[in-house]
Amino acid sequence: MAYTTIDKPSDYFNTVLYTGNSTTDTGITGVGFQPDWVWVKSRGAAESNFLNDSVRGAGKNLKSESTGAEGTETQDIKSFDSDGFTLGSNDGVNDSGFNYVSWNWKAGGSASSNTDGSITSSVSANTTAGFSIITWTGNATSSQSVGHGLGAVPKVILTKNTDNGSQPWKCYFEAVGNAKYLQLNATDAPATSGVWSSTTPTSSIISISNDTGINGSGNTILAYCFAEKKGYSKFGSYTGNGSTDGTFVHCGFRPAFLLWKQTNTGGQTWGIFDNKRDPHNFVSLRLIPNASDAEGSASAAASCDFLSNGFKWRSSFGSRNGSGGTYIYMAFAENPFVTSTGVPATAR
Repeated sequence: MAYTTIDKPSDYFNTVLYTGNSTTDTGITGVGFQPDWVWVKSRGAAESNFLNDSVRGAGKNLKSESTGAEGTETQDIKSFDSDGFTLGSNDGVNDSGFNYVSWNWKAGGSASSNTDGSITSSVSANTTAGFSIITWTGNATSSQSVGHGLGAVPKVILTKNTDNGSQPWKCYFEAVGNAKYLQLNATDAPATSGVWSSTTPTSSIISISNDTGINGSGNTILAYCFAEKKGYSKFGSYTGNGSTDGTFVHCGFRPAFLLWKQTNTGGQTWGIFDNKRDPHNFVSLRLIPNASDAEGSASAAASCDFLSNGFKWRSSFGSRNGSGGTYIYMAFAENPFVTSTGVPATAR
């Protein structure tokens, strides 16, 4: 049985839907906690993915589909509040009459200095949920390291040089290995590179090379780091079977959020499903981290089911379940399959 230490996953991750009104100082509530990372995407318009966090500060955005440097926008996310966040009038996050989704994670609030690595980092860490936000200043020197504050080995790390507009998002997935990286902003297959100094992260540090994207001289580097927590988060890979009676992936919980990407070949987009835009099976409303596209609705034959202990594809599409295809995924829980007291979750 998949016991957990987190009986209420929405205390650490939650999806909130809202409708824009083009008004400054619009409060979005219902998150259930003060979020440290807020990812907002317009559902009905071709607008960027806006990624804001408390470590860099309100009004400092990055876009997951872009290599662009950090932008400053006073009418984007203006503050992180006790039950959500406050918006300005920027169309990308608050256009009148348009529907939006926000994905929200809780880290550790204000950042603290961390000297575990050879480069001092600023870290906001939530060791219970296995999530930290870290920044550091690059020194363009090989064989360096930075502390991540999780006290557990991260399986996923999403990084961006926030000062350099030509550097892609460089992302570590344990399932891809320590000699390659994926680009969140692109459809590329994993690139072979020494970005991580061909070294697997430890429970305290991430190893980095002198690569500009992750260690550019004088540049601020951002990383979102995730360690797996039983019954709350799962990061791994699966092999597609090319059938509408598709691959089942065991997570140990009913998913609230699923991100995936094909890795054995290039040209396939990333995808995100969640349980708020699709509260019932089948789950089909996809948004794309590497594109500004509006939300797409797929047929049953291109969807998946969120089950009490994982997810199952109902698609033979190559972008998610092609025969023999290899895919990575990130999943966060709606409910654990079994609570810490041994109570099973109900079927969906």
